[in-house]
Amino acid sequence: MVSRGWPAWKRPAKFAFVGAIGIGVQLVMLHLAGGCGYLWATAIAVETAILHNFVWHENFTWADRNRPGSSVPGSRFLRFHLSNGLISIIGNVLLMRTLVGGFGMHVLPANLLSITVCCFTNFLASDRWVFVTS
Repeated sequence: MVSRGWPAWKRPAKFAFVGAIGIGVQLVMLHLAGGCGYLWATAIAVETAILHNFVWHENFTWADRNRPGSSVPGSRFLRFHLSNGLISIIGNVLLMRTLVGGFGMHVLPANLLSITVCCFTNFLASDRWVFVTS
């Protein structure tokens, strides 16, 4: 859904921008939590990025939908975790298990590939369910 007056590319571009910063957050956390083992470190890193991304999406990507009459931030936060959180955590952990554990891929490239795979579904869930104005 694109708001009136918004070019079709603007919101996905903002989503990608926030996501790119979130990738940096995730990779730093993956490195810092690496001593826990790659699966636990992945879950911790993804959760940190999810929290980061929610704040930015709320105040930047979908700021135009943050107005009186829209869902309260707590409700959006819960929906964000239920959608983007589950997609990202479950998707990343399963993909990391397959790529690193099954195929022997290095952790960082495997993590970047996992993030990319989950990105498109996360945008649709955010746009259609999390940041709705009804």
